[in-house]
Amino acid sequence: MGEDFAAVLRRHRKRAGLTQEALAECSGVSVRTIRGIELGKRRNPQLRARLAAITG
Repeated sequence: MGEDFAAVLRRHRKRAGLTQEALAECSGVSVRTIRGIELGKRRNPQLRARLAAITG
């Protein structure tokens, strides 16, 4: 089974050298939203593509 989006996002964010705060600022969402996605508590299909583009 593949990794869930939360784990992939966290790994890519860290690899890109971004904090949750920096990713939130770049993506135009709140830190709370980023944190929630990384914890698997929030889902936002529209935001997935934007976050993927920012983190590589």
